[in-house]
Formats: sequence, C-alpha cells, structure tokens
Amino acid sequence: MRKQKRILIYGYGNPGRQDDGLGIAFSEAIEKWADKNQIHHITCDSNYQLNIEDAELISNFDLVLFADASIEDIKEFTLTRVKCSTSKIEFSMHAVSPAFVLDLCNKIYKKSPETYLLHLKGYEWDFKEGLTPDAKHNLKEAVRRIKKVILQETGPNELAQASSVC
Repeated sequence: MRKQKRILIYGYGNPGRQDDGLGIAFSEAIEKWADKNQIHHITCDSNYQLNIEDAELISNFDLVLFADASIEDIKEFTLTRVKCSTSKIEFSMHAVSPAFVLDLCNKIYKKSPETYLLHLKGYEWDFKEGLTPDAKHNLKEAVRRIKKVILQETGPNELAQASSVC
C-alpha cells in the first residue's frame, strides 16, 4: 500500500475585501469536505497573509497548496508550481510570497515540500464581506477539480494538470 502524502491546503487573503477572501474560502471548503469524508492526510489552514513563521508549518508536509485571489487575466483559476525564491520580500499585496516561505523552509528545515499556488480569479476588492457571484462560481470549480485530484492521488504533476483545462 502506498503511503499517502501529507497535504497542507493554505488559503490566504482578506474576507473583508470581497473576492480577496477566495483563498480562505477555498481552504474552508476543502476542510469541510475532508472532515465529512474522513480524509485524514489533509490539513487546512488560513490567514490574512503569509508570514515567515509559515516556513515551519510547511516543513511538516509533503505537498503544499497555497490558495489566493488573483486579478490576473485567467478564466476561473490556474495553478502554478512554486519554486524557492531568494528575494527578500516580493512586492505584492501580501507581506511575503509562497516562494519566499518555501525558500525559508528549505534553508532552515532542509525540507522542500512539493508546492503549488492556486490563483483564484477575483473581480471586486471593495471593503465589503462576501464573494461576488462570479468569484463563487470560480471557487466552486476549483474546489470540484482539486477534490478530484486529491482523490486520484496519482503522480507528482497531477496538481499542475488540474488547471490545464481551465
């Protein structure tokens, strides 16, 4: 019997800024599904932004999927592989990037979990709670697709292939 990968789903963003809450909503949806179906090798977490302390957290997993809202010109969602980045802090709405956290994990804990970033297409960013209808649709599609990938548990590129049809 093959050992199951320990998976961390980590959503981040600000639910008080409409679609910026997509990452957290994704993490919560996967956690609810995993709990309901007794899938014990998945851990879900979330925060407003990534922090340097998250390097220790991700060191405990084989596979990490960060989820965040995106303003990129994408359809519903896309998935990219995260590689270590030696840059100090990248310019973004968040304090540190997934690549920076992965690099810290590698340097401090000598571990490099397979890491991806799920970019969830968002549309509105006003100071208001609740996702827009289009963002809710994108969230639903991403959750549906990633659940299938988790259940399949195939080779190392299954996550990257999850977004290839989007």
